[in-house]
Amino acid sequence: MKCSFGKQLISLVVVMLYGFFFISCGESESTSDSSQKSAANIKLGVAGAHSGDLASYGVPSVRAAELVVRNINAKGGILGRKVELLVEDDVCKPEIATNTATKLVTEGVDIVLGHICSGATKAALGIYKDSKIIIMSPSCTNPALTQSGDYPNFFRTIASDDAQARLEVNFAIDVLKVRKIAVLHDKGDYGKGLAECAKKYLEASDKAEIVLYEGITPGAVDYSAVVQKIKHSGAEAVIFGGYHPEASKIISQMRKKGMEAVFISDDGVKDNTFIKVAGEYAEGVYATGPLDTSNNPMAIAAIEAHRNTYGSEPGAFFLNAYSASLALLNAIERAGSTDYDAVSKVLRTEYVDTPLGKISFDERGDAIGVGFCMYQVQNGVYVEVK
Repeated sequence: MKCSFGKQLISLVVVMLYGFFFISCGESESTSDSSQKSAANIKLGVAGAHSGDLASYGVPSVRAAELVVRNINAKGGILGRKVELLVEDDVCKPEIATNTATKLVTEGVDIVLGHICSGATKAALGIYKDSKIIIMSPSCTNPALTQSGDYPNFFRTIASDDAQARLEVNFAIDVLKVRKIAVLHDKGDYGKGLAECAKKYLEASDKAEIVLYEGITPGAVDYSAVVQKIKHSGAEAVIFGGYHPEASKIISQMRKKGMEAVFISDDGVKDNTFIKVAGEYAEGVYATGPLDTSNNPMAIAAIEAHRNTYGSEPGAFFLNAYSASLALLNAIERAGSTDYDAVSKVLRTEYVDTPLGKISFDERGDAIGVGFCMYQVQNGVYVEVK
């Protein structure tokens, strides 16, 4: 009996020690996992056109994010965590943007800077929404993206097309004094959306009439048919909603036919690539674009950093993307986490200093404190029209 009791006692002690060891190891592993999770990088996705015809719109956003993240990480990161960039190319195509968004979500992205084009953004938004991921675009201007109320996870650091279209129409009527206007668009979410806004404002005015309203096919080699329609309509001005590849072809063909109608377009054309492609025919073209904040000290510093790092001038939407990167990461820092609701609340209730000025966002996700102004190509460069 004594021998049996001794063996039982030893077995019990062994079991207790084993259990203690197991619990201790489990706690250690759990603590380690928690520590690793809290120390994990904050993942900032950057989605947009990084190749193809519209890369000149997307690459500046990647560089803006790189510069912002470099500065933040050099100061120790955010909440004790480094910021990591995940860059994905959607070529500004809706069918590719869905794959881009899915990949970023799968890779565990916390927030997204992008997309660049309205059509691609619209295609990807639902994927981010379902995963409760905030996305902020530096360039998407389609009004419905915020006004529909369907995407509470979407923000932008640029004014919407209704403001842009109103400026174009008012400029054409009140400044240029034209009375017959042709409105064209590229049938896309961005270009058609802008054209529809312009059409609405023109129809509400008794100072001008729409003599032609038509969509064109993006990527076509020749637009002589629509150019001929513009000529026969007697239009004194053309308002075009779309991007620079199509705009450069249309204006070139118009001028080659001796047509002097004023050409007015949008921030999809207010890009140096348009001037390079259209060449001499770009001269005199008007285009709306984000307000010039190049005298803002933060803008001066950001532009200088781009020059020093990449050896070139920043391209379209660079300051908008730089500001979006700052706004997103600042919101995480002030929220104290990457929690969707907490970050959303900060974005909508607090202001942040950016190269665009001090900005915040309204309930729809539109930036408060930004807007558009008119530019014209003069001697081969876009100049703000005062």
